[in-house]
Amino acid sequence: MPDRLITTISPQPIDDRPSGLKVGKKSSKLKIIIWIIGVFITLIIGVIAAALVWYNVQLSPVGTDKSELKLIVIADKSTSSQIGDELQSQSIIRLSFAFNLYVKLLGNSKTLQAGTYRLSPAETIPQIVDHLTKGSVDQFSITFFPGATLVDNTESTKKYDITTVFKKAGYSDTEIAAALKMTYVSPLFAGKPSSAGLEGYVYGETYNFNVGATVQDILISVFDQFNSVVKDNNLVAGFASHGLNLYQGITLASIVQRESSNKADQPQVAQVFYSRLDSGMTLGSDVTYQYIADKTGVPRDPNLDSPYNTRRFAGLPPGPIATPGLTALQAVANPASGDYLFFLSGDDDVTYFAKTQAEHEANIINHCAVKCSTP
Repeated sequence: MPDRLITTISPQPIDDRPSGLKVGKKSSKLKIIIWIIGVFITLIIGVIAAALVWYNVQLSPVGTDKSELKLIVIADKSTSSQIGDELQSQSIIRLSFAFNLYVKLLGNSKTLQAGTYRLSPAETIPQIVDHLTKGSVDQFSITFFPGATLVDNTESTKKYDITTVFKKAGYSDTEIAAALKMTYVSPLFAGKPSSAGLEGYVYGETYNFNVGATVQDILISVFDQFNSVVKDNNLVAGFASHGLNLYQGITLASIVQRESSNKADQPQVAQVFYSRLDSGMTLGSDVTYQYIADKTGVPRDPNLDSPYNTRRFAGLPPGPIATPGLTALQAVANPASGDYLFFLSGDDDVTYFAKTQAEHEANIINHCAVKCSTP
């Protein structure tokens, strides 16, 4: 039998490596996963950053006026959440949640104390929390201003009257009105008619009080301070040397204060008024009729029929038209020498004095085109 043809087939190595297509798919999937993770991490970082910005905004002050205070009473065993809700309801903080979170993050390092506080919306939450954890008698400051009236009935957006200052300190309209109507006993009120109010007597200065002080308590301290100023500067004798009692001296000083806040000009302004009084002229002060017009809510009119209108009626008005400052009081007690009968505040805010009507009219033409045309 012939030999069989035997064909030998050499074995081929097995290639168990993945094909190029499979390698590409896995690589693409890995890149997608990495991209997704990167996006996720970026989002997390963005959210955290946004949350931190939001949190810091919530911790920031609600307002900017540091003189504005609001009364808050924290009851014993109040939670931080309850305190935060009360602060938010009074617009002292932006958000109760942020306040509560801040307190929680502090842990037991600070404990909020029960009590009565006057807090400012111009404080940050950390400052307010620090305020509430002092555990000491809380005090606050209140500032009255020279030239201020008891009430400002004008449409001015920036008011410095006594009532507004009290309201910013957290007192209610009812409390303020009641205290301003009360009768007070002090040497300061010598010569003041019983029918006259407290206009001109709330002396301009910054005072510190315990948080529980009432409007009446504050006014009594203010009157005591004003009386000390009167005694320390020998004002009664100074006024008397010019024929005025204390009440009249304060009245004239209030006019000087409203006519000129420049202490360098005030003694000469006082001299003008004394010269006009001595000669039987009217004081001719615009600020007096402006005061009574604003107080009674009528238009400012130089011909206004009121004893406060010193353009029409000779002598002093019935009472002060504002609170005089120390320099105005001193100017009335010790006026400058001279024989000026007129003065005006020019458009350049310089005070121009004149001895005659002709000189005064020339000053109006040359220096007071704007101011002197406004009632």
